[in-house]
Amino acid sequence: MIARILATAASEFRIAFRNRWVAIASSLMVLFALVLAAAGAAPTGDIGADRLSVTVASLTSLAVYLVPLLALLMSFDAIAGEVERGTLPLLLTYPVSRLQILLGKLLAHLAILALAVALGYGAAGAAAFWTDPASVAGLPALWRLVWSSVLLGATFLGAGYALSSLARRPSGAAGLAIGLWLGVVVLYDLGLLALIVADDGGRFTTDFLPAALLANPADAFRLFNLSAAEAGA
Repeated sequence: MIARILATAASEFRIAFRNRWVAIASSLMVLFALVLAAAGAAPTGDIGADRLSVTVASLTSLAVYLVPLLALLMSFDAIAGEVERGTLPLLLTYPVSRLQILLGKLLAHLAILALAVALGYGAAGAAAFWTDPASVAGLPALWRLVWSSVLLGATFLGAGYALSSLARRPSGAAGLAIGLWLGVVVLYDLGLLALIVADDGGRFTTDFLPAALLANPADAFRLFNLSAAEAGA
């Protein structure tokens, strides 16, 4: 069973690695991480924090948008694309189950996601160390950001597989994936903000807002990393 999963993962890794949208999203992550690392130099003298800790706080906001997007770009056609190309029935003729195929895809996509995260955050960390040797104090925060980003990506990979199984064509799956990204990452917070303003400090703000934030994987990721960074400051 393990050998079949690994064989599927190796094949999926090669396919996803050639995806130009995945390459673009990964390149953007590295580019923005370097920009944030450079921008993080300015406030360190005022707040007394090392540059890496400041950079990690900025990377958290970046990851909320790019990590789910990268995960959905890899997963939206994982099933719908196989069906349209006619390769899924061919795969099922081999001695491999649907679960093994899905686990192989998940393993490959997680590997690419972890690689993109490591490249982006690693570049930012290297830039921080280059200009501020005291940035070693921010390593625990950077490590926490890395593994929590992979978990966030895994959540959206699963959501992408679900949408891909519901759509008949990759184009439909892509539309559903974009809608999910906009709804969960962008519009969800805007809706909460509108409710907070309308509630004016009432019961929703005090009783339901914390649960509403934790119900969203992107918001839970942001709260976890920012609150942990504040506690460690």
